[in-house]
Amino acid sequence: MTDTQEAATPEAADSQAPSRRSLLGWGGAGLALGAAAAGGAVAMARVGNDVDPTAAETGAAVAFHGANQAGIATPVQDRLHFAAFDVQTDDRAEFVRMLKDWTAAARRMTAGKAVGEGAYGGLAEAPPDDTGEALGLKPSRLTLTIGFGPSLFEKFGLKDQRPEALVDLPQFPGDALDKTRTGGDLCIQACADDPQVAVHAIRNLARIGFGKVVIRWSQLGFGKTSSTTPDAQTPRNLMGFKDGTRNIAGTETDRLKKFVWVGDGDGPEWMTGGSYLVARRIRMHIETWDRTSLQEQEDIFGRDKGEGAPVGKAKEHDAPFLKAMKPDAHVRLAHPDSNNGITILRRGYSFTDGTDGLGRLEAGLFFLAYQRDVRKGFIPLQRSLSAKDALNEYIQHVGSAVFAVPPGVRDKDDWWGSTLFSKEA
Repeated sequence: MTDTQEAATPEAADSQAPSRRSLLGWGGAGLALGAAAAGGAVAMARVGNDVDPTAAETGAAVAFHGANQAGIATPVQDRLHFAAFDVQTDDRAEFVRMLKDWTAAARRMTAGKAVGEGAYGGLAEAPPDDTGEALGLKPSRLTLTIGFGPSLFEKFGLKDQRPEALVDLPQFPGDALDKTRTGGDLCIQACADDPQVAVHAIRNLARIGFGKVVIRWSQLGFGKTSSTTPDAQTPRNLMGFKDGTRNIAGTETDRLKKFVWVGDGDGPEWMTGGSYLVARRIRMHIETWDRTSLQEQEDIFGRDKGEGAPVGKAKEHDAPFLKAMKPDAHVRLAHPDSNNGITILRRGYSFTDGTDGLGRLEAGLFFLAYQRDVRKGFIPLQRSLSAKDALNEYIQHVGSAVFAVPPGVRDKDDWWGSTLFSKEA
């Protein structure tokens, strides 16, 4: 989201509220975020030079409308629920109707308002419009971001609209991809400061999409591992190291334009103002890492574990001297200076999903990266890392997907994917 984004006013949200009869057409699949702030007003957090630093503490809402989708350059929230969907319908009009219904629901959810008549008080003979688990919770800076996978363009006569930049990712050295955690026709990224708010959003969008789409795989995340607000404390990953020190900030409009947002002439017109998302589920071999000496850990990353300073430097944000690091150090290999200037916007989260049955934590990093062109961003960068990075001994990529993220919803009459699908469809 950029500083051009509009606040989703209660009046605009109300104008998009489906009737209870239309909600029953979704199978009773409405949704709500429960009570908003006192008096029905919802504070709107914005990005750019107008960031509200208290947004996380107040549970403020993030503006839904804008030239770019929220949830990319937006200050990173603490929790994630990411879901990839497969399309079940072959009816284009039905799918477009679902996208419009999803947009109306997302518009209201991110503003902290109920869709339909909520979780109670409606017709006793019908399912409630909302699942109810978020009643009374604040908006918690919820953002919902949609993306379209390569396989979607095999449907609905869209082959000619698939961007050249939306390539199928190659198999990288060391990949052990689980097909049940890979791919998808489309995705929804829900980020919030309250995990129940994020889960509630995905759950209710899945309900609205029942019969049209089905969840292929999903991932919960916590403890952001990258930040788009560099003035805040840099988060740490599950290996204990600070991550995202040189990430693109949401206020750096020039860098966002150069490295993240799709520009005029980059591809099909419908993608202008959008971005490309790579999602990778990276398993960390925590038990092996935890038995590795501190010196070796620091050599592997190229930073000290306490301050996060590059080798030979005193402070985290000191410019790194790459040649002082080991040739296979992660920071040295990932740095733009080692990759012809390649820069991506990272928005990853830690995850723990119980154990693997052998007494080892099923834990790691759910890596999310936005870029202007996957062919010039993630692919060459990952080729370099997968071939040489010393960190590869302790991690393994086990899930993967790539999506074209369309531009933002500009006003109350717009909807997700409108630039791709004609409004008459």
